[in-house]
Amino acid sequence: MRLFIAIKFDENMTDALIEMQDDLMRCGINGNFTHEENLHMTLVFIGESDEPEKIEEIMRDVPLRSFTIKVSGMRRFKDMVFANVEDNPSLNDYVKRLRHALSDNDIDFDNRKYMSHITLVRRASGAKDIPILPDEVVEEKMRVNGISLMKSEQGRHGMVYTEIGYVRAF
Repeated sequence: MRLFIAIKFDENMTDALIEMQDDLMRCGINGNFTHEENLHMTLVFIGESDEPEKIEEIMRDVPLRSFTIKVSGMRRFKDMVFANVEDNPSLNDYVKRLRHALSDNDIDFDNRKYMSHITLVRRASGAKDIPILPDEVVEEKMRVNGISLMKSEQGRHGMVYTEIGYVRAF
């Protein structure tokens, strides 16, 4: 099964991300917008694995202290538009320790440099730059109280992400 480790969002953060998507649509951006139920922030993309129990055990073994993330505005990356997640040393440290533990336990994952982001739209077209003025920037904070092991499957109307494991922060 196709797996990844992610942060799922509370209602306030989800509402802010939907507001960003609505702003993009109003500005003429077209593309594949992430469905509300699929909004998340990937920490580690694992890909195909038949060891979800082992991965969840590794997640439990890496101490996760609760921290706050802040989303502020948007940015483009190739043909995608992301919600911009402000730099967060606690998040970066946790991802580094989690990746190290996965590697130590022979779990393969995409080891490209970690860049915190939330994908709002893929294959974006319609405007050369994100036409959002500074006074229109959507901002939201959220306390991260846990992380999720997610399964990704192709559904009739796109990808379906299902939480199959959860580790609570302390």
